[in-house]
Amino acid sequence: MLYVKAPAKINLTLDVLYKRPDNYHEIEMIMTTVDLADRIGLQGTAKGIHIQSADRFVPNDSRNLAYQAAQLIKDTFNIKTGVIISLDKQIPVAAGLAGGSSDAAATLKGLNELWQLNLSLDELAELGAKIGSDVSFCVYGGTALATGRGEVIEELPAPPHCWVILAKPSLGVSTADVYGAFDPDKADHPDTQAMIAALREGDYEAMCDNLGNALESVTMNMHPEVGQIKEHMLKFGADAVLMSGSGPTVFGLVNQEARIPRIYNGLRGFCSEVYAVRLLGDREPLA
Repeated sequence: MLYVKAPAKINLTLDVLYKRPDNYHEIEMIMTTVDLADRIGLQGTAKGIHIQSADRFVPNDSRNLAYQAAQLIKDTFNIKTGVIISLDKQIPVAAGLAGGSSDAAATLKGLNELWQLNLSLDELAELGAKIGSDVSFCVYGGTALATGRGEVIEELPAPPHCWVILAKPSLGVSTADVYGAFDPDKADHPDTQAMIAALREGDYEAMCDNLGNALESVTMNMHPEVGQIKEHMLKFGADAVLMSGSGPTVFGLVNQEARIPRIYNGLRGFCSEVYAVRLLGDREPLA
């Protein structure tokens, strides 16, 4: 069995610029990986693609992005043998943390090794773009500016070291519904260039000051719980707070470890899925 780590991501910024002729949205966002990860196990078998997971919310068929990644590799390189994909889920499902995309990216990287394809990260990221908008970033990991529909990746310096508190309310958010309700003329657009400057200068305060997500107000209008979590997280002592992706997970940045227990325990009082993790920030090379 070959094991591959599939880390979650958070959005330091997320901007939606306009709707493209192909019905995708042109986006501009800065993402970074955090130390909350699924564990993907890959084992060769005679034929077929088989998904195994104890999480009842994880589909075991072609709806699963890891399944789609395996199918894409098989079709592209005419692989006749099969694979058993074991998903040990730690990242909440449908949370705005790219759990499914990261599973797909880890599957691409793992099968590249298992089936000795010798593809580069760039080649794997190009394949990933065919599966979903966040998959290319997840192939690279680390910290990056993503543009286009999310598939154009520019590596950025890792953020200053800090802790991240993640809190996911017990609700699901439809990304399609959030984008459908989005109005670029009414949105609060983040300053992407200011965030890039903060990362290049290693300036923690500037990073906190420039967090921004153009989708946040849309999701909070649909689900007021998201706004309530933001308020509580700030009240309990986080330095800066933002919703990740289209939600509903909210994250807070904290640079003093001593403040984590108060924030973590305070959120656990009304939110069942709370995590305290570190930023990863840097790319991990291929095995």
